[in-house]
Formats: sequence, structure tokens, C-alpha cells
Amino acid sequence: MADKKTIMRNRFVDENGIIFLDNVSMNYPEQGAPAIDNITLRVDRGEFVFITGDSGSGKSTMIKLLLRELVATSGNVYVNGYNTKKLRHGQIPKFRRSLGVVFQDFRLLKDRNVYENVAFAQRIIEVPGAQMRRNVPSILSMVGLAGKYKSDVRKLSGGEQQRVALARALINKPSILLADEPTGNLDPNNSWEIMSMIEEINEMGTTVVVVTHSPEIVNAMKKRVVTMRKGIIVSDEEEGLYINED
Repeated sequence: MADKKTIMRNRFVDENGIIFLDNVSMNYPEQGAPAIDNITLRVDRGEFVFITGDSGSGKSTMIKLLLRELVATSGNVYVNGYNTKKLRHGQIPKFRRSLGVVFQDFRLLKDRNVYENVAFAQRIIEVPGAQMRRNVPSILSMVGLAGKYKSDVRKLSGGEQQRVALARALINKPSILLADEPTGNLDPNNSWEIMSMIEEINEMGTTVVVVTHSPEIVNAMKKRVVTMRKGIIVSDEEEGLYINED
């Protein structure tokens, strides 16, 4: 029979849990203290979770672990039933198809228009052209950019560029949306519009994890809040508030 720890781990991974960090640590060779220090965290399917904390708390390292850009020094990271430590290099692209990612700096293809930026995510997974021509306008309409599909992304406002990035993250219908400081380069009005869209996406069933340093957004939205400090989780509250480092 499986031991108690194995049974518990399988319960986290196979039932409602869609993300599970199991006693995870991450050490960078050039740093003395670990970036992530023996944390355990479960996110259920369909949850909306804020990850907060001051600079250097481990937030961005956590996102990189979930994306399998990093492999944990110790412990295991489970995402969508995959143990990321056991993924072979050739399996990583397929694993990432179930993840949508939005970054603070948008990361758009500057030499392509709005349509091409979003379609790029479909071309990677070899979606047939006819289906792509239906999917892209549909997702652009969802983010309010139906009329700008031919626009040069360099000429868009910051809020519009983040909408393009959001559309690209969602075009392949990911089960998880990871947003790393998605409003960091936006004014308050555009920030709220982006967060409203992300909330709507969550209400449609997508699991959402948002890294942010915005107390205003966290406190107003009343979601689960996981607070990190120096690589550990210091607070995990349903309908939590932003905890200042002071």
C-alpha cells in the first residue's frame, strides 16, 4: 500500500488540485538564501489567487517554477497533473499549451500586427487555418479589440497592448492563466479593465494566479491572497488583504 504522504500528494494532484507545490525550495547558485524556501501550496481548479509580497520575496521564481522555466532544487511542482521535475525537454511545449501567460512588459512581436500576434499562438500548435480565422476574431472581440486586428502593436496604448497579450494567452483555451504583474505598466483605469477581464475569464472556469504588488487591486477584489516574504509563505487567506511589508 502507498504510504500516507503519497496518498495525500495524489489527492492534491488528482482531485480538485490543479497546482500543487510540495515542500518546494529553489536555490540560485549566486545567492546565499534560497529564493523559495520549503513552501507547500495548493490551488484548486477554478480558483483565483493573488500572490503578493515585496521585491525578492519569491513571487517571480514561483511563476517560473509553474512554467517549468526553472526546476525546483528540492520538492516537487505539480501543474495540471504533471510533475514538472519529471518532464523531458521534448514534453515541455505540450505541457505549456495548457497554460496562458501574461507579463508586465507584454512581450508582443513588434514586427507583427494585432491579428498576427494572437494567431502566432495558434500556429505553434498547428491549428488549421480556417479554424484560426474563426478563433482569432472571436478572442479579439472578447478583449474589445475587434476593430484593431490590423493595427501595428507598437502604436497601441499600454492598455491595448496588454489586451493583445491577454488574447494571445487565452486563444488556446488554457486551463490555467498565470499573470505576472499584468497591470505593472498600466494607469489605474486600464489596470481595472484588465483585472475585470481576468476576473471574467476566471468566472468562465479558468484557474487564475496573479502576481501583483498593487494593494488597491488586491483589497478591492476580495480573492484568496497568498503573501510571500523572503521565500516563504507568511499568510494565505480567503478574501484576504494585501499585507504591507512594514
